[in-house]
Amino acid sequence: MTLSGRGVTAVLGPTNTGKTHYAIERMVAHGSGVIGLPLRLLAREVYTRVVEKVGTAHVALVTGEEKITPPNARFSVCTVEAMPRETKSAFVAIDEVQLAGDLERGHIFTDRILHLRGREETLLLGAATMRPILEKLLPGLTVVERPRLSQLFYAGQKKITRLPQRSAIVAFSADEVYAIAELIRRQRGGAAVVLGALSPRTRNAQVGLYQAGDVEYLVATDAIGMGLNLDVDHVAFAQDRKFDGYQFRNLNPAELGQIAGRAGRYLRDGTFGVTGQVAPLDDELVERIEGHEFDHVKVLQWRSKSFDFSSLKALRDSLDTAPTLPGLARALPATDSQALDYLSRYPEVKDVATTPARIEKLWETCALPDYRRITPAQHADLISTLFFDLVRAGTVNEDFMAEQVRRADRTDGEIDTLSARIAQIRTWTYVSNRPGWLADPTHWQEKTREIEDRLSDALHERLTKRFVDRRTSVLMKRLRENAMLEAEISVNGDVFVEGHHVGQLAGFRFTPVAGAEGPDAKAIQAAAQKALALEFEARAARLYAAGNGDFALASDGFVRWLGEPVGRLAAGDNVMRPRVILLSDEQLTGNARDHVHARIERFVNHHIATILKPLDDLSRAEDLQGLAKGLAFQLVENLGVLFRRDVADEVKALDQDARASMRRYGIRFGAYHVFIPALLKPAPAELITLLWALKNDGLDKPGYGDLIPALAAGRTSVVAEPGFERMFYKLAGFRFLGKRAVRIDILERLADLIRPLLQWKPGATPRPEGAYDGRRFTTTTAMLSILGATPDDMEEILKGLGYRADVIKAEEAQAFLASHDVGAATTSAPAVESSTDTDEEADALGEDRAAEAPAEGQVEETAAEAPAQEATVEPATEAGDASEAAKAAEPEEPKPVLLWRPSGGRDNQRRPQQGERRGQGQGQGQGQRNAGAGAEGRREGGRPNRENRRPDGNKGDRGPRPDRGERQDRAERGKTSQPARFEAKPPRKEKPIDPDSPFAKLAALKEQMKK
Repeated sequence: MTLSGRGVTAVLGPTNTGKTHYAIERMVAHGSGVIGLPLRLLAREVYTRVVEKVGTAHVALVTGEEKITPPNARFSVCTVEAMPRETKSAFVAIDEVQLAGDLERGHIFTDRILHLRGREETLLLGAATMRPILEKLLPGLTVVERPRLSQLFYAGQKKITRLPQRSAIVAFSADEVYAIAELIRRQRGGAAVVLGALSPRTRNAQVGLYQAGDVEYLVATDAIGMGLNLDVDHVAFAQDRKFDGYQFRNLNPAELGQIAGRAGRYLRDGTFGVTGQVAPLDDELVERIEGHEFDHVKVLQWRSKSFDFSSLKALRDSLDTAPTLPGLARALPATDSQALDYLSRYPEVKDVATTPARIEKLWETCALPDYRRITPAQHADLISTLFFDLVRAGTVNEDFMAEQVRRADRTDGEIDTLSARIAQIRTWTYVSNRPGWLADPTHWQEKTREIEDRLSDALHERLTKRFVDRRTSVLMKRLRENAMLEAEISVNGDVFVEGHHVGQLAGFRFTPVAGAEGPDAKAIQAAAQKALALEFEARAARLYAAGNGDFALASDGFVRWLGEPVGRLAAGDNVMRPRVILLSDEQLTGNARDHVHARIERFVNHHIATILKPLDDLSRAEDLQGLAKGLAFQLVENLGVLFRRDVADEVKALDQDARASMRRYGIRFGAYHVFIPALLKPAPAELITLLWALKNDGLDKPGYGDLIPALAAGRTSVVAEPGFERMFYKLAGFRFLGKRAVRIDILERLADLIRPLLQWKPGATPRPEGAYDGRRFTTTTAMLSILGATPDDMEEILKGLGYRADVIKAEEAQAFLASHDVGAATTSAPAVESSTDTDEEADALGEDRAAEAPAEGQVEETAAEAPAQEATVEPATEAGDASEAAKAAEPEEPKPVLLWRPSGGRDNQRRPQQGERRGQGQGQGQGQRNAGAGAEGRREGGRPNRENRRPDGNKGDRGPRPDRGERQDRAERGKTSQPARFEAKPPRKEKPIDPDSPFAKLAALKEQMKK
């Protein structure tokens, strides 16, 4: 076979030499022409350019999956595989002829190079590495070498996130492409993706996204090296190994140069480099790529075009024919050859493929591309199905095809699912475009084209949604254009730039949307700040003129204006005067910032003075002097709550005028605390805990903020959390007692309930519920009710208050009460006087009362104090033992009775009364008479007792005074044990009574009545 190159021109050179543009210009200069391109995507691009020159009616597009053939078309744009074997066109051009050396597709390019000619002109376009082999195979060939229009430079290695804009990142697997695109979306706003597996429509849409400037990065496979015209400034190799259909191998220098050559456009220089895990290129390789110096192509892949269809064996032998010309090598088995090998083994295929026409039809069917990338056996099964339909019915079974098309006609799913459906529909698009394969090819061509377009659009949408941040891409594009970005702020603080939501303005702080990083974040900030500058000024003016009702101070320490945080409290020198830290961006400056800060401080001071008015008034009190002023200072420092035992001496030293003056400020001298009841409400308690937490770094301490809801809900006691900071219980108005914390004012009411029970004398009537023998008592329903506690909780609380329990049998308690009750005893508890009434009565008497209770924590732990365990009886089942049922029906044994009594302590230790101190030298009987006089409201020596005793029977702030029964009981115990020992002590010197005192006048009046 003799070949000739006469009339053939080879236009050779590196990328960006204008070869394809030259071929289009030459083609439209002829009356007709055919141009073959390596990719369907590139064929689409060239088709569009030719249509722009000569009109749609004169241009045809022919690929394996698509045909646009106007009746009067003069020019045909094809993929190389779809080029006719023979043509009468005046012009023929074959692009990227260096692919003739490709192991998979090379034999098709070789066939077109050697045999397809135009009547007037034939152009072979490709790399300069093809010159020696073309001149060898085609004697008389005219070679034209075109220089590159721009230069190419090596830029070294860079991280993916540091690559310059308008970069193409090259990888050789879909997973790697998607991973890189996802990284770029997070760091740089987004990227377009181009893979060979995408449909041409999807690839065109992705390239259009990049070309339009909506994204600055393109992540692609080596498909971009095949003539795609892109505005790429830099090409970065994220991988330098690929799978060529047979093995994984490193890219050769010519392949690297073909891809890197996409950088730079027309006269603009380009750069290339490596990124990711790829090692930097060595100097020799860099020089070869920059100088476009690559090894020449030594051989071209070849396969015989003379097929013998006499038998299957003859066809296979013809495919194995070796080339006779030097410079050609027999191609490895392609997809069609592999499918034929599989089908030749099928007995049913052998039975049908018995004539040359049928064998030729089988070979034609084997040309079906494997778009789905499935195994050769699966692909062969599909081909056999089509072959049997064509042989037996003359056309493909349309019911079968309709079912396959229907399965692919769905746009739901993610990227991989849509890609698989596109590959499926491309198979049937190819079938619909094969002449003679379908009874109604036009219907199926339109149907499959419509589905493929719809799937391609859906895939483009998924790719864009996954790998492109539209907001950032628009902003970056506008910034590149040096355009003024338009920004606006909605009424609820949403900030929009160019119509895209970029962040939220809360108070005077702008927060960009999540995910904005890198240079796009700076762009967003810059655009937003232009709109925020004026907004900050306007907001500052509105805040300065706002009323206090527009502000709020929450338990987290933040000051909010119209619900938005504008300030935060921090500890100051004075616990009642915390500092205000302004929450604002740097854009709030000058007078506007000063006005905002001053207004917030004014609100905070007003809020504290209003909510904590009793404390504020107390801190400013001018009429308090001496000890009263000191005690008031301690109350303010401790935010309104003091343990009485801690200030017992100061309280006892206060005269009645000082106490009255302090009560005018709402102070109550309770049994266990000195406190201000008005501060126990939820709002003051919440603010108090906040101020203490600020001063003591307690905002993060356990328990902060958890007690206020219980107080706000009206809880009188709560289950104590051991891990909570105890100070929060105190500041919130609770006292930590055992397993529960009880509200302070409720403890005072509990003391009011206990006090009459310890005052009652056996034999007196009526007997209050809970009173026992005048020195001990039992818990009552009223106590449980006000505490919201169970009997077990009550034991813990009373022990925490310092009471001691005696355990006696129920029968013994009933017998004792029966022998001491006189008349009809009532079971109802006496009315409990309110705290305010009790204090007023104490004021009238001129003496503050102390609690009839021991000091907290002064409990002796003995075995006798443990309450008896209750026996539980399980109810008998229907099938249970009769004896168990009878036992359960027996009356439950009465529970033991706990009798509570004060155990004495530091704060409430019982002191000898005046008569008892005298009785140390006068005998026990005199002491008993003094005790009896005390019960009658008189004192030894004729001193009026009413002025010196509290309404509950206590003298001043001293401990509980034992009654007659207690002293008799002690006397009885003394008789049975050992003789009493008397120790003479000097009589206590009586203090002179002021003749102007009301006590002196009352004592004189009583002396006259005695006489």
